[in-house]
Amino acid sequence: MSEKTSNTARRDPAAASTRTVGRGRALPPEPPPRRRAWSGGGVQVVFGDSLEQYARWPTPDVIVSDGAYGVLGFDGDTSSHAGLPDWYAPHVEAWSRRATPATTLWFWNSEIGWAAAHPILERAGWRYVNANVWSKGKGHIAGNINTRTIRRFPVVSELCVHYVMQARVDDLPLKVWLRREWRRAGLPLKRANEACGVKDAAVRKYLDQSHLWYWPPVAMFRKLADFANAHGRPDGRPYFSADGARPMTDAEWAATRAKFRCPHGVTNVWDRPALRGKQRLTTDAGKAIHLNQKPLDLMTRVIEAASDPGDVIWEPFGGLFTACLAAMQLGRKAYGAELDASYYRHGVERLRAASTRRRKTTP
Repeated sequence: MSEKTSNTARRDPAAASTRTVGRGRALPPEPPPRRRAWSGGGVQVVFGDSLEQYARWPTPDVIVSDGAYGVLGFDGDTSSHAGLPDWYAPHVEAWSRRATPATTLWFWNSEIGWAAAHPILERAGWRYVNANVWSKGKGHIAGNINTRTIRRFPVVSELCVHYVMQARVDDLPLKVWLRREWRRAGLPLKRANEACGVKDAAVRKYLDQSHLWYWPPVAMFRKLADFANAHGRPDGRPYFSADGARPMTDAEWAATRAKFRCPHGVTNVWDRPALRGKQRLTTDAGKAIHLNQKPLDLMTRVIEAASDPGDVIWEPFGGLFTACLAAMQLGRKAYGAELDASYYRHGVERLRAASTRRRKTTP
C-alpha cells in the first residue's frame, strides 16, 4: 500500500480497498494485449495509464472524464467516495497543465463522487459551469428496491458536470482583469456604455464583478479596448494587453472562452433510459461487458456542444471508448487510454468496426 493510500485509509478505512476483482465482472481478467496501441478514423487509443500519455497527446479542446466512482466498479476503483480526491488528483493536475482557457471538461460521476472530487478540480483552476443530470427513469430500478431497508429514495441518476478552465490574465480572473484595465485607463465606468454603443449593458454585464458577469463578445471587447486606448491616460497604454506591448487581438480574446452550443430544447436534465438492447456490449451469455457503459448519444451531445470538427478530444479512462467513438463519428480527433485488458480489447473492436463502416460510407 502506498503512503498516499495509507493516509487515505487512516481517514476512512473503507477507502483502503481498491481492488475489485470479480465484482460484477462478466469477463475474467485477460493478459495484456500484444499490440498496445490502435489508431483509425482520427482516433488513437493505447493500453496503459493515461498519466503516461498526457504529455504525448495534443492540447485538448474537450476532456471527457468517466473514471472512478468510489463504488468498486472496476479493478483500481475505490470502495468509498472518500478515496476519490487522491485517485483523481494526479489526473486533474495533468489536465490543468495541458488545458487552455478554451478547454471544456465533462466530469461524469455519482452525486457524492462528484462532490468529493469538486474541491480538487476547483483548486486546479477548473471553473464549475453546471451539473447535468442523467435521469434513467423508474425502469432503472424495476421495482427491485426495498426502500424500508435502504431508507432513501431510489437512485436513478448520474451526473455529467460541465467545467471550463478558468481564464486568467496577469493572474487575475477575466472579469477582474477587464474592470481593472478600464479603471487603469482612468475612465468612468459609465463610459463603457458609450464605448459599446449600449444604454447600460457594458457596465451591467461586461464590467460587473458578481455572478451576473457576462463574457464580452469579440465585437464588444474590441470596442472596449479601442476606446480605452484612444481615450484613456496616454501614460498607461496599451490597455487590455496580455503582453504589455499591444492590445489583445480578436483571436486572442476569442481564445479566452471555451466553445459551447446548446441544442434547442435541451436542458440540464437528460431523460434517457439506461443502456439496453443492441447498444449495450454484452458477452455471448448476455451479460454486460462493462458495468457503466455510457450511452453513445449522450457522449455525442457533450462533445458536439463543446467542439468543432477537427478539435481534440481526450478520454483518459476509456473503458469501451464511447467518447472516442462519438468523436470519430463527429469528425473530431480523439485520444484515449484504458488499463483493463478486457475493456481495451472490446473497445478497440468497437472502434475498428466503426472505422471500417466509416471508410465504406465516406465518398
